[in-house]
Formats: sequence, structure tokens, C-alpha cells
Amino acid sequence: MTAPLTGAKGRTGETRSARRIPLGELVFALLMLALGVFALIGVFSIHVPVGVTVGPTVFPIFVSIILLASAAAVLIGVLRGQRAEVEEGEDIDPHARTDWFTLAKIVAALVAHLLLIDVIGWAPAAAVLFGIVAWALGARRWWLGFVVGIVLGVVVQVVFGGLLGLSLPWGPALSWLGGLF
Repeated sequence: MTAPLTGAKGRTGETRSARRIPLGELVFALLMLALGVFALIGVFSIHVPVGVTVGPTVFPIFVSIILLASAAAVLIGVLRGQRAEVEEGEDIDPHARTDWFTLAKIVAALVAHLLLIDVIGWAPAAAVLFGIVAWALGARRWWLGFVVGIVLGVVVQVVFGGLLGLSLPWGPALSWLGGLF
């Protein structure tokens, strides 16, 4: 579904009302713009300890600015009539239907991750998320997703929670690591 453009003649001589703005791409660009604004506003609610030179707001500000700039570029492109082109890869099926069951499993994994962070800690919750998503996407060795998830979760926990001082909960299983950092 597309929304019509109105106005004067374009570069090629056709009236702009003949071209249409792709509604889905417009909604996507506006949602990403709103998400960037929401993220940037949220950065200012992060508690920054006194005396910290590079605090926990640096990375979120950077991500928010990149998100806002990308969303603005997409929005301008959509309003100018630029369309996203279908990729012509060997393994791309433009007529494939959305697998809603797999999508539901991934959303459930995200919800489980959010609910488990305070209960079991960030790294184990990340392992659960990683493992369930790997399984949902059809990994042959699904158990390996949990192993990779716990390794990556601990690395991120140590770097961001231990060394940078961000408030990622260690949880009962990894609380002994919290004392090392």
C-alpha cells in the first residue's frame, strides 16, 4: 500500500502524483526515527557516577545519533521516491511467506531474556536468549547455541559490567566473578 505524492512535475516530466510513496518504507523510517529519539531521551536518565570521565552514556549516545542519522537518510530517500530493491541472491525467495511461528519463538526468547536478567544474571540470560534463537532459526547443534551464548555473555559481562562499571547483574551463578572485577 502506498500514499500518493502531490505537487509539481518531477525531473522526468511526470507529475509527482503519478509516483507513490511506499507506505511500508515510510512507516519503517518513521518508527526508526521515533526509536532514535526515544533512545536519545533515555540516555539522559542513565545514572552517571560522579568523577567518571567516560561514563555509561557514551555508547548509547553514539548509537542514538547513528540511528537518528540513518533513519533521517532513509526518510529523505523515501520521500524523494527512492525504493528499496529486492535482492537477487541465489537463496532469496521474494515470494516466501513469513514464518510467524519462528518469529514468535524469537520474541518469546527476548521476553524470557528480559524476565531472567534480574533472576539468574545477565550472562546466563544472554545464553538462554542466544540458545533459543539458534534453535528457533534451525541450528543443527542447538546446544552449541547455549555454549556460545554463555561464553559471549561472560565476555560482555566482564568487559561492560566488570571493567566499565555498568550495572549488569552478575546473578547467583556468577556472583563470584563480580568480586574479581
